[in-house]
Amino acid sequence: MAAALSYEDLRKQARQLENEIDLKLVAFSKLGAGIKTPHSGHGDTVPLLSGEDTFEAMSVEIEQLLTKLTQVNERLSEQPVSGAAMLHTLQRHRDILADLSRDFRKTNSQRESRREREDLLGGSDSFRTDGVNNRRDMYLKENQHVHNSDRLVNEQISIAMETREHLTSQRQTLKRLQTRFNDISNRYPVINSLIQRINLRKKRDSIIVGLVVAFCTIVTLVYIFS
Repeated sequence: MAAALSYEDLRKQARQLENEIDLKLVAFSKLGAGIKTPHSGHGDTVPLLSGEDTFEAMSVEIEQLLTKLTQVNERLSEQPVSGAAMLHTLQRHRDILADLSRDFRKTNSQRESRREREDLLGGSDSFRTDGVNNRRDMYLKENQHVHNSDRLVNEQISIAMETREHLTSQRQTLKRLQTRFNDISNRYPVINSLIQRINLRKKRDSIIVGLVVAFCTIVTLVYIFS
């Protein structure tokens, strides 16, 4: 059943996965920036809060979605290529997958670095890291807005390229029709000339027949009255 999906169906599925991963990555980055490893006053190790469990579950979910998107992109690449617009679309989907994967790995890396720092320093730097996390959230939001704007621009470019392909195809069709019309119009003078010759021959034959009839009539009358 999956093998019967068309190019448009695969493209729609890729866009849905991209949007879903994009939204989850925003929440994932915020959750990663807010995870804290608690420490007791005696230095004993305390189990992590449920926020880290949520982070791990979301990490597994996003990783599964990225794997699924990779498979969809591979199936898109197997489709027959029909024009520059399709090549641009395939490359754009691959670029989006690369960006999403990079953001996912970056959030995981930042989370691991933060956990290691908290394990080493304990809770003494919590005040400083809160301000850093707030600025990081702002930067992530701005980066998300830029990413969404870039995606919309790429979508408009793809639509414009497809429209140009259609217009080029229509122009070529009109040129072929115009060529055919010119060929037909060039043939018409020959046909008109042939028709004129036939009409002249008919007129000449009519004159000859009339003269013969008149001559025969005159001869007959002279013979009768003589």
